[in-house]
Amino acid sequence: MTSAEESAIVARGITQRGPWGPVYGPIDLDVPAGGLTVLRGPAGSGRTALQMTLAGRMKPKTGHLSVFGRTSAKQIFAVAGLAAIDELDAVYNAVRVVDLITEQVRWDAPWYRLIGKADAGDLERVCRPAFGDLPLPGLDDYVDDLSELDRMLLRIALADTKRPPLLVIGSIDQVTSDDNQKTLVRRLVDLGRDRTVVTSTVNPLPADLGHRLVVDVPNLTHDELTAVEGRR
Repeated sequence: MTSAEESAIVARGITQRGPWGPVYGPIDLDVPAGGLTVLRGPAGSGRTALQMTLAGRMKPKTGHLSVFGRTSAKQIFAVAGLAAIDELDAVYNAVRVVDLITEQVRWDAPWYRLIGKADAGDLERVCRPAFGDLPLPGLDDYVDDLSELDRMLLRIALADTKRPPLLVIGSIDQVTSDDNQKTLVRRLVDLGRDRTVVTSTVNPLPADLGHRLVVDVPNLTHDELTAVEGRR
């Protein structure tokens, strides 16, 4: 276990509840600063809510969470990007790449600056960090025509324009091809060379992809949460 000084994320006993009962927890978690850490656990609302919590998009109901020493959701939000969570950044198939890039560039710009339609320079600036040496999508491409991998990388690129110290990415299992999923993991490893990247999966990962750590996360499923409630 890393010390707090070496950790990007330290969670102790965090839980979340919804209108119909517990969503996740209690969870203890240590994520080292730098590189790619993969959270392994069953898909579902518990895992999604946990990742949203780690990125400051919701507050834990109980327990303690620190992200780079910040403890309030507002403070964590300011240093964390979040991508590929359908509840927050789903992209519509009938939308073109140019429209998504334009919207993001306008969102990032000061309110007083007029921003025209995105061009090839904007595409390069926004997408190259996520895509690396992979071919970029065309500005006029529709999201529906992109591969699963390219759609995922585009969502990451749009969430990463400000290069936050923490980048939380939804499940890599959204890319179903084994080869493309390995490529995705390697791209996340590359993004983690100068900050901390966290993603999730339900499956084991090959050891040679370059990720720093795989953390098995308990108390995400209904059966686990029911058992926890029964012990209280």
